[in-house]
Amino acid sequence: MNAVARAYDLLAPRFGEWSKQVEGDPWEQFLERLEAELEPGARVLDLGCGNGVKTKRLARTFDVTGVDVSGEQLRLARAEAPAATFVQADFAELDHAGESFDAVTAFYSFVHVPRDEHARLFAGIRRWLKPGGLFLASLSHVGGPDRLETWLGVEMFFSGWDAATSRRLVREAGFELLVDEVIAMREPEHEVAFLWVLARKTS
Repeated sequence: MNAVARAYDLLAPRFGEWSKQVEGDPWEQFLERLEAELEPGARVLDLGCGNGVKTKRLARTFDVTGVDVSGEQLRLARAEAPAATFVQADFAELDHAGESFDAVTAFYSFVHVPRDEHARLFAGIRRWLKPGGLFLASLSHVGGPDRLETWLGVEMFFSGWDAATSRRLVREAGFELLVDEVIAMREPEHEVAFLWVLARKTS
């Protein structure tokens, strides 16, 4: 994920300013749903935490560990969310002890992971979760092979499956889908959409 790390290092802090211009981003409503499902103090792993804005919201209530491959984004995240713990790593290469977390979140980060690794990662996330643990993620809904594209003036890696495939992979990894919805929003350049899933680890 060197391309992703370089890109987000170059974008910091411009990425945060760009994010504020996105209209209709539903992440807060999904965090509210997650918060309603968890007890205060629950352990949450935030994969691809970026500049820490979403991690800060999580850390108001939970014991949060944020992971990101970009050192510059993590520098911003530590200032934004000092109550959280942060780790610099490619989360696709991480491993954790089984049943370590009550929830795992991944906001817009799986689109930067080769799609052939998604099934393995979903299975790993299930293993990291405690019984009944929750997985909240925004995933690609149209799909596309591994590729490098110019995005916000930098070269960025993208990949993903279509919505039907992502749903199937999440179920096959051992999750029950509680929420499964494609939602559109408007970025400064154009309208985009993501598949949002909230899934519970099955026994």
